[in-house]
Amino acid sequence: MSGHQLFEHSLNARLQGRIERQLQRKRRQLESPTGPEVVVDGKQLLSFCSNDYLGLANHPDVVAAFKRGLDEYGAGSGASHLVTGHTAAHTALEEELAAFTGRSRALLFSSGYMANVGVLTTLLDDKDQVFQDKLNHASLLDGGLFCGANFRRYPHKDMKRLDTMMDGAGTEGLRMIVSDGVFSMDGDVAPLGQLLKIADRHRAVTMIDDAHGFGCLGKQGGGLIEAAQERGAIIDETRLPILMCTLGKALGTAGAFVAGSEALIESLIQFCRPYIYTTAMPAAVAVATRQSLQLVKTEGWRREHLRSHVQRFRKGAAELSLPLLDSPTQIQIVMLGTPERALAASSALEQKGILVAAIRPPTVPPGTSRLRITFSAAHTGQQVDQLLSALSELKLPPLPSS
Repeated sequence: MSGHQLFEHSLNARLQGRIERQLQRKRRQLESPTGPEVVVDGKQLLSFCSNDYLGLANHPDVVAAFKRGLDEYGAGSGASHLVTGHTAAHTALEEELAAFTGRSRALLFSSGYMANVGVLTTLLDDKDQVFQDKLNHASLLDGGLFCGANFRRYPHKDMKRLDTMMDGAGTEGLRMIVSDGVFSMDGDVAPLGQLLKIADRHRAVTMIDDAHGFGCLGKQGGGLIEAAQERGAIIDETRLPILMCTLGKALGTAGAFVAGSEALIESLIQFCRPYIYTTAMPAAVAVATRQSLQLVKTEGWRREHLRSHVQRFRKGAAELSLPLLDSPTQIQIVMLGTPERALAASSALEQKGILVAAIRPPTVPPGTSRLRITFSAAHTGQQVDQLLSALSELKLPPLPSS
């Protein structure tokens, strides 16, 4: 057998194993703009699996801003931010994001994955320690592995365990606690106040990935930090030095940013390889995102509408005794256990004209396959009721009592 044949055999064996366990991922082709009603693989479907939480991805003002950006700057940036790819549009967006989050500076990245991996690999090395929630996003976990630090994971939101782990750890080097703000596959929220108290006690640095909270939580859409401040918490960039947020979810465009002190942002510009060696985000995206940010600030009704959908759904789900996880956010989880059950439920919903993704290992732990339902301000109450009606016909068993 030749080297190429051995290579192909290895690939096919690995792929076959995933198919046999019903864990194969398949791409669906979207044939319409993102929104509550979409065309996927030629089918008209009511979608509950987009992260366009505020309904801005196809907002006419955002689309018009994108077109203006294209007319002014063209389609591509041509180079990295440190060569000739950084424009006035990028600078303006960074300044506006810094002001909105109450931080000294912000730095744009092309994706949240790049931002998370870039921050951790830039700031940590083998002399340091990093503590992460077990259910953190893959980009944070990968960054923890790639950076070379002593990497430890604590049980999901278990602050007592985190405190104990840090008590038993050494004190040399930098110690960093890293957590999602809103957990993307569960919809629950990090216990930020407790987490920061532990960080204060152990003289640790804290990093929050607020990809799914930014734009949605807080009266003004400032995310997890603003929501905590509304409850009386005192949080600034000295207590929470590193904030990462994405732009492709509630803001409806693409990319991400890291916000923090002057020293943090300048250090990333100087030393962060994923930032330094990547072509800059197209300036037209920055122009569109500035418009999105204005809508986040001025149209608070979108967050209110989103919250009303969540309340409506959870009330209806409770009446149906659906196996729902405890989540106060726009991410709602119907727990089904096995890949087979999750796929069957997703397929049955699609036959009723509703698109909901089945989430299976390795994205989630074994035994926790689920339907991940996400709501948007662009949905209507009638569409939420349509989803509940379809779920009721599946006759899903309730979650066992804990």
